Amino acid sequence: MRWSNTFIPTLKEAPAEAEIVSHQLLLRAGLARKLAGGLYTFLPAGIKVLQKIEAIVREEMNKAGGLEVLMPAVQPPEIWKASGRYEHAADVLFKVSDSKGREWLLGPTHEEVIASIASTEISSYRQLPVNFYQIQTKFRDEIRPRFGLMRAREFIMKDAYSFDVSDGDALVSYQKMYDAYVRIFDRCGLHAFPVEADTGVMGGSHSHEFMVPAENGESEVVYTEDGSYSANLEKAVSAGPCSSTPNKCTGSPEEFETPRVKTIEDLTKPPFNVPAMLQIKTLVFITEKEPVIVLLRGDDEANEAKLAVAFRTPIYRTAEPDEIKDVLGASPGSLGPLGIKGVKVFADNQLEEAAGMVAGANKDGFHKRNINVKRDLQGLVFSDLRAVREGELTSDGQPVKIKRSIEVGHVFKLGTKYCKALDASFLDESGKKQFPVMGCYGLGVTRTLQAIIECSHDENGIMWPMAIAPWQICITALDIEPDGPVMKSAGEIYGQLLDLGFDVILDDRDLRPGIKFKDSELIGFPLRVGIGSKSLKDGNVEIFVRASGEKITVPVDQAASRIKAILA
Repeated sequence: MRWSNTFIPTLKEAPAEAEIVSHQLLLRAGLARKLAGGLYTFLPAGIKVLQKIEAIVREEMNKAGGLEVLMPAVQPPEIWKASGRYEHAADVLFKVSDSKGREWLLGPTHEEVIASIASTEISSYRQLPVNFYQIQTKFRDEIRPRFGLMRAREFIMKDAYSFDVSDGDALVSYQKMYDAYVRIFDRCGLHAFPVEADTGVMGGSHSHEFMVPAENGESEVVYTEDGSYSANLEKAVSAGPCSSTPNKCTGSPEEFETPRVKTIEDLTKPPFNVPAMLQIKTLVFITEKEPVIVLLRGDDEANEAKLAVAFRTPIYRTAEPDEIKDVLGASPGSLGPLGIKGVKVFADNQLEEAAGMVAGANKDGFHKRNINVKRDLQGLVFSDLRAVREGELTSDGQPVKIKRSIEVGHVFKLGTKYCKALDASFLDESGKKQFPVMGCYGLGVTRTLQAIIECSHDENGIMWPMAIAPWQICITALDIEPDGPVMKSAGEIYGQLLDLGFDVILDDRDLRPGIKFKDSELIGFPLRVGIGSKSLKDGNVEIFVRASGEKITVPVDQAASRIKAILA
């Protein structure tokens, strides 16, 4: 490919909208352009990277036994209502109407669709196991699209769905996909590591996310240095806070005045001086059916995924001040667990033995001290509701750390939820009706592209891994006179490298050498061959290795063979 025959509109400066470096470089390197919030057009260089990632995904999915299909992006709402996700996933569903006013959904995922296919096409255990996959455009109604391809309204994803006779067989399929993901990310040059994950609205009992460490990642991962434990923050557990919860108290609950105290922190200050760990934090949420109350130690934060598990619904929200007043009779800042009636109360495990605690009196401007949870509170539902904090210990005594990461893949063992909902069944060896055990496996193709940029760049631009670079080698001709010696040598080397099977671009633009060099480093070609009149007089060309910055002078007639050796 000659540069003059393609379209790579590089930018000197990043658009103001680009908040993180990978988003900036995505735009500056001419890979994509924004149409609207969360919607991007991929330009020729971006398309080449996408196609190379997709090729790796297809090769590994086929190797793992996957069968490629292509399902509709537009889906009828009835199948989502059957699975229950029409309500549970309502906040991310794009809903459109046709000319007759009928509602349709733009699919963010395809569990319901593939289960519908299974319901009509799979009838016998002899047809199992089977694993279907596709690479398809998905849609998500993001309230606030940001970070380019990281949180977009439209994106490309590889999703696969396995069907097995038994739970044990489903774990075999799960492991095949897990192993395939390890190979895919390794081939893409990404250090993606698996962590235990929450299943969320997908359902199921077994789940891992593949995370890429990145300072600007949207997720947080809890891990130990020795690698014995890793989980996303939603799923992570620990042995508890570094400081133990007080468990002794002889006094009875006693009310005291706390004017102008509105937060946990306010109560830690003079004249009260009550440490956060001695306070009970009282939170009110509204689920789809009723208000509920959550109790935590004052220095802990609620984990949203764990709350969804406790509430048995992902549909809930923080109560508004007037709703809180209706439930507890007081305003935020004076809420507490004493005297609550007619409302379900969930308490974090750290409070089960707590005594000598302080909490709001459910009376504006007042708190109560000497609260003993076992003695003074009844009917609490205890579970793990808190977010793990850095420095806490795992069950085997290892301290945990927390780092930001980008999720690039997610694998689930779903069980029979979708098959039962869509009546996808088969007859076993004895002729008895059974439901297949499903697995689902998502991999963000566009997200992977940007994750690679986030992890592989320097101050000059992108540093593409060889396997997915838009072009592996850029030949930069510093004198573009058509019949001159520079273009003649550039053309010869270009042809030799193409014959060797490399993906090569020849920069034949009539621009200053400095601009050409800057563009090549911005776009991130792994190797650049610089050919100028001065070096050519000495019979040499210069090979620049993008990743290391090394410059290698070689005889012009040895350039192709030397590059082959470098890339071997």
